[in-house]
Amino acid sequence: MRLLPLALVALVLAGCSATQSPAPVREAGSRATRSQAEAPPGHYRVRVGDTLYKIAFQHGVDVAALAGWNRIEDPHRLLVGQLLRVTPPPAASRTPIAEAKAAPASVRRPEPDEAPPDLWTWPARGPLLARYGEAGGKGLGIAGERGQIVRAAASGHVAYAGSGLRGYGKLIIIRHGKTLLSAYAHNARILVAEGQPVARGQAIAEMGDSDADRVKLYFEIREFGKPVDPLDYLPKLS
Repeated sequence: MRLLPLALVALVLAGCSATQSPAPVREAGSRATRSQAEAPPGHYRVRVGDTLYKIAFQHGVDVAALAGWNRIEDPHRLLVGQLLRVTPPPAASRTPIAEAKAAPASVRRPEPDEAPPDLWTWPARGPLLARYGEAGGKGLGIAGERGQIVRAAASGHVAYAGSGLRGYGKLIIIRHGKTLLSAYAHNARILVAEGQPVARGQAIAEMGDSDADRVKLYFEIREFGKPVDPLDYLPKLS
């Protein structure tokens, strides 16, 4: 693949950094392949398309804790190939994690903190296929029809929208205040973009079977990065 002139690359990077909603990490060619080198236990190496929220969700940790463990003072910027600690460091360890020597790329800046929502609604209507805690399940399985609208369970901001987490298919993660996230997996089509504010009940996706054995919605709520029972938040079923 022919390389772009250096001046053009500089202009592209400068343009990306000036936008209000920077894109996730993007890197092409052999550098992206090298960035996927195996990470040591308790660590993760940043890949193309990653955001801090995606990495935190993938490893079941709070995004603020993840930033703190790695001394990330500017959370809207990561490096392709950067090595991140995804488990708590030893109490005596206070040294920063070494970063890969790769060109910087932008990720979404976490939105300003706000209070968690008081009102929640069901993201979809349909028979419950699975409940939190059943067979180790971390959320709810809700049956439905292909193309059925999936709705935001509460107001917030879209923290992730994509298909980069194995086992979740086309996934949406919505941030609700400082501590809560909701996740909507196996969609056929995503209707929102990262950084977008959403209202409770707003259409965010169409139900599907991406990375699943049947058409359904898999729904989670996480507090400080850890799954909690969605039925403790959603209205009681009539």
